[in-house]
Amino acid sequence: MNDLIRFLAPVAVLFILYFSFQNWRTSIKTVLVLVVVEGALRKWFLPGASQFIYFLKDIVLIGAYLRYYFFSPSENTFRIKGNPAAEALVALILLLIAWSLFQAFNPSLGSPIIGIFGLRGYLLYIPLVWMLPNLFRSEDELYRFLRSYLLLVIPVGILAVLQFFSPPSSPLNVYTQDIELDVATFGDPSSVNARVTGTFSYIAGYSVYVLISFGLAVPLLAVKQSQWWRWATIAELILIVATSFMNGSRGVIYTEFLFLVGFFGLQLLTTPAKVIALIRRFTVPIIAVTAGILIWFQSAFNAFEKRAANNDDTSYRMTILFTEPIDFVRLKGMDSYGVGITHQATPALRQALDLPNPESIPVYYESEPGRIMLELGPLGFVMWYSLRLILIFLLLNTFLKLKRPLLKQLALSAFLLHLLLIISQLVFNHTLLVYYWFLAGFIFLLPKLEQIENQKKLELLQQYNVSATYFPDTPYR
Repeated sequence: MNDLIRFLAPVAVLFILYFSFQNWRTSIKTVLVLVVVEGALRKWFLPGASQFIYFLKDIVLIGAYLRYYFFSPSENTFRIKGNPAAEALVALILLLIAWSLFQAFNPSLGSPIIGIFGLRGYLLYIPLVWMLPNLFRSEDELYRFLRSYLLLVIPVGILAVLQFFSPPSSPLNVYTQDIELDVATFGDPSSVNARVTGTFSYIAGYSVYVLISFGLAVPLLAVKQSQWWRWATIAELILIVATSFMNGSRGVIYTEFLFLVGFFGLQLLTTPAKVIALIRRFTVPIIAVTAGILIWFQSAFNAFEKRAANNDDTSYRMTILFTEPIDFVRLKGMDSYGVGITHQATPALRQALDLPNPESIPVYYESEPGRIMLELGPLGFVMWYSLRLILIFLLLNTFLKLKRPLLKQLALSAFLLHLLLIISQLVFNHTLLVYYWFLAGFIFLLPKLEQIENQKKLELLQQYNVSATYFPDTPYR
């Protein structure tokens, strides 16, 4: 079976590249769907092709990149020159690319193949930023895509609920059978529950999914929608919050809480006159989500509460985010061990290709900042986190400048997610990588859409020679 997969893999790669090349917009949206379903394919449907499926979305992306950047000059209309934000990003990204390429051939890796693989987590998804401004051609198109994409929460969330109420030995809970039970389960010893992963292969993947879904659903509730879509969004939020408890990750719950604090707090500071109306819009959703948790998913809340009370390592986890990078500087000075050396998939790749052993790292590493320091060294570490901080600043600036309600709320959501996830794994979490750079593209997408909508309204005003109040914003349908 494995020999057959190796034989068919090159053919499959060419086949996928061909079809993803045909329509780059469809391919980018397909990648966002693949992020959600690839874990199910790896766990239940094609476990023998797990490694190939892991790279499936990357192949689709490369096909889209080839089409957009080299064969679609009429659609590639975004211009970096003359855009100060874009120019600043490009300058830092080029420095990061040069340093990362240099570290990809670090002798400590044992083989440059490991370095080339390691570049994926740092560089492969960055081109999404420059594609986003042309991915959606109107505000309504963006809204319709987001509301449709969030419908995936319903089947994924229902699967997660079934996992929670199934025994850890159930075929639905493949993850719990691969690692120690004390990591993959939680709750009362007399009735242990699996920590749910939904369609994802690991707990971390589902944690990212519910956070991103939460961050996209909240802005939709902040604007006018038809009643059907409003209640669909509320149902999605009930599943998101309920399965966040079922996932058992304290970071997810804390991040969702801080997101709401930031979401309402920043709008209170910037547009205080509209906060009362915003709170009224969220009154029913808050009541519905709270009632849903207390009535249907009280056991999930109780299991999470026990886990949170029995684990007191929060201060340790926060501390190592800052101490590990400082401690690891002494190991190599201004140099590093090379890109990809700490990636969790590297040992399997090294074994599959029979690559030479790397230089031994004489410390235990756990946090992403520490691993970045080991892979890129101090100079690359500063470049990487400077890039992430600049993206946060640019997203905040986008939020402050925008006027149209939906676009402004989405900019705020992207800003908060980038800010709150700055200490989370990104380079080593292939689920977050796609969402992270997709949301980063909002820096350029959202202002362009506002410009398009303002131009449409101006043309209507000129055509009918009436005031702007004649064309008020209507609910999204």
